[in-house]
Amino acid sequence: MPISTASRRTWLDGSLVPATVHHEGGLVTGVEAFDPAADVVLPEDQVLLPGLVDSHVHLDEPGRTEWEGFLTGTAAAAAGGVTTVVDMPLNSSPVTTTPAALEAKRAAAAGKLAVDLAYWGGAVPENLGQLGALHEAGVVGYKCFLSPSGIDEFGHLDARGLEEALAEVASLGSVLAVHAEDPAYLGPDGPLGPDYATFLASRPPASEREAVRAVIAASRRTGGRAHVVHLSDAGCLDDVRAARAAGVPLTVETCPHYLTLTAEQVPPGSGAFKCCPPIRGAANRDLLWEGLLDGTVDAVVSDHSPATAELKSNPDLGLAWGGISGLQTGLSAVWTEARRRGVPLERLLPLLTTGPARVAGLDRLPGPVGRGRLAVGEPAHLVALAPEAERVVVAEELEHRNPVTPWHGARLAGVVTATWVHGVLTRDASGPGAGVLARAGREVLAGGAVVQGAPR
Repeated sequence: MPISTASRRTWLDGSLVPATVHHEGGLVTGVEAFDPAADVVLPEDQVLLPGLVDSHVHLDEPGRTEWEGFLTGTAAAAAGGVTTVVDMPLNSSPVTTTPAALEAKRAAAAGKLAVDLAYWGGAVPENLGQLGALHEAGVVGYKCFLSPSGIDEFGHLDARGLEEALAEVASLGSVLAVHAEDPAYLGPDGPLGPDYATFLASRPPASEREAVRAVIAASRRTGGRAHVVHLSDAGCLDDVRAARAAGVPLTVETCPHYLTLTAEQVPPGSGAFKCCPPIRGAANRDLLWEGLLDGTVDAVVSDHSPATAELKSNPDLGLAWGGISGLQTGLSAVWTEARRRGVPLERLLPLLTTGPARVAGLDRLPGPVGRGRLAVGEPAHLVALAPEAERVVVAEELEHRNPVTPWHGARLAGVVTATWVHGVLTRDASGPGAGVLARAGREVLAGGAVVQGAPR
């Protein structure tokens, strides 16, 4: 049955314009002038967006479902306006470094998806030279670490391994996402105490800068497409700019916590703020915003990396688990800071939609794949957002599994009032109850596999 959704501010081709989106069978069938008699007409204080894409999410299932899982993680995505997530190959167990491990992950996801799900594969020392098998099994790209990952079964690559992985990725026409910290500059593992400045000093900017330079050099030599994940040090941006000017196939992302939080505001012993690379100072944050606005940064993604409250609550920042839970709050957090800086919503939206889709190669896949656009033939992934509405974040009210967030108690602007996935109303915050109304999410597979037309 055809359905029409209209808004006086609809995100189309880089602008917010009056429009009506028609959809049927889960696909957009037409985009026309604003029709006040449409089936759904958003209030004047709300905007209609394509579903956001988050290309950096740890859903941790199977194996560490007490940290996060497909049920809770995709519910958090829908609540935050994200309709397509790309799951990282760790911290699940097994890690996604073989076709068999990918099959185990797919089996665990069946019937649980509130939003669409694609998969990164892992590039580790043990599977170099065999990445093609994962490509054929359906991963959209690969993730590697240049320093210890924190998970014993997911080893990191040295300089030779990085070059081998990028050469292999080039032959597959894929992408290698790189956690870029050089271990030679990192402090030793172990207790550090509660002082955030001590933790920050243990992961200095030089670690990121040298690792990014190594990625650039290897990408230049091999022609392999590289993507730097969760960039925290703005001092890397000049190297990124120079590399791109020289034709190196390089993209870069940053995260809501680096754009909205600062080292100066982190309370002592607060593991909720711990991540690697770390949240840095306010001056660095300003430079990251410059890189975002001048086009150096390609995407803003959550790096949603949860753990149990027990692992996060250790007051010793050397021992607390590192990772920020931000899948549900990412849009609101970044929009709140953007509004404070006078940055319009239109400047922000590509970094949350088409940018992450391109990073993960979703824009190159055939068929109805969430690419962060409202256009005929695209999935009917729609989001209603009230940009000026505000709410106070309460950790216990968020959808992800463990009630830990660095934004607990923060007043954020931008409330997602409804999310549709393949045309199905998945979340309606204006209704009588919160939570997921439907689980219409589908798998997205690449390589030799097909894009799945329905949940398995």
